[in-house]
Amino acid sequence: MKKLHNSSQAVPEFYVVIPARHASTRLPGKPLLDIAGKPMVVWVAERALLSGAKQVIVATDDIRIVDAVSQYGCAAVMTNANHVSGTDRIAEVASIKGWDDDAIIVNVQGDEPLIDAKLIVEVATALSINTDAVMATACHAIHDKPDFANPNVVKVVMDVNGNAMYFSRAPIPYPRDTFAQDEVLAEGLPAYRHIGIYAYRASFLKQYTNLAPAAIEQCECLEQLRVLYQGYKIAVTISDNAPAAGVDTESDLARVRALMG
Repeated sequence: MKKLHNSSQAVPEFYVVIPARHASTRLPGKPLLDIAGKPMVVWVAERALLSGAKQVIVATDDIRIVDAVSQYGCAAVMTNANHVSGTDRIAEVASIKGWDDDAIIVNVQGDEPLIDAKLIVEVATALSINTDAVMATACHAIHDKPDFANPNVVKVVMDVNGNAMYFSRAPIPYPRDTFAQDEVLAEGLPAYRHIGIYAYRASFLKQYTNLAPAAIEQCECLEQLRVLYQGYKIAVTISDNAPAAGVDTESDLARVRALMG
């Protein structure tokens, strides 16, 4: 498996858009939750700025988020409140800004205040060098069997060119002869955890909003499977390190506050 990014590759020009909804089932008002004196989404934006992106924009449906972000000198755009996904919200920003069709746009989630700027660069670079792909994402190696078996840990299998063949919550590739007996993963098993960060070409974002959901996407609850189902390619860069976890629950928030406090 070839690694799609290394330090010698030229960093392309790219934008970062951070979708941030105020409504959240588990943590209402999540983007504005205080972490070490700043709203969480501001930490995300400031981390993203360290990537060298041409522009970093928070895309939201709530004026309170716009106001909070603006107070810290970060850019924000109000988008339609009826978007089904963050990808749709990003597509609207690309349209509002009039970015060229070949522009690279990285989707950074608004609940990842510990996002590594280097990971953002890796994903943008992966899309830049893989001209056959319409999207790029990232993964890192799985070494522990409990993680490999955990349905909350999304796995990805790649082809010889570093493009995604499939994403799944199931253990893939499944080691038929050893999985049931072994307590640890076999050495050399190409097991990779998908990292939920994406880069898109602006031209594909226009197409994506018109793609119908796929049965495999709905079954696995993995939106990226819609892209593979329609025959498009997703480049995958292998990152050396596992990313810091995002904030989905109160316990996640307490952990991040302790780390950053």
